[in-house]
Amino acid sequence: MKEKRSRLKPLLAALHREFNISAAEIERNDSHGLAVVACVAVANERPHIERVLGRLPSWVEHHRPDLQVIDHQITFL
Repeated sequence: MKEKRSRLKPLLAALHREFNISAAEIERNDSHGLAVVACVAVANERPHIERVLGRLPSWVEHHRPDLQVIDHQITFL
């Protein structure tokens, strides 16, 4: 779990810095090899949010080749 946290914590901080979003692990906390991360953004224009959140998977795969994005989805509330 220590190794997982040492990889996940810098990712969450980088996502916050790069995209000005909030990010946290929300599921699979006890799993050694998997994490479910939620990223949240607030804006007054839906297309802006779609662009920002839509760029996250490719950014992670490009900047963190040690991590793999298995799936992603965008939900609006």
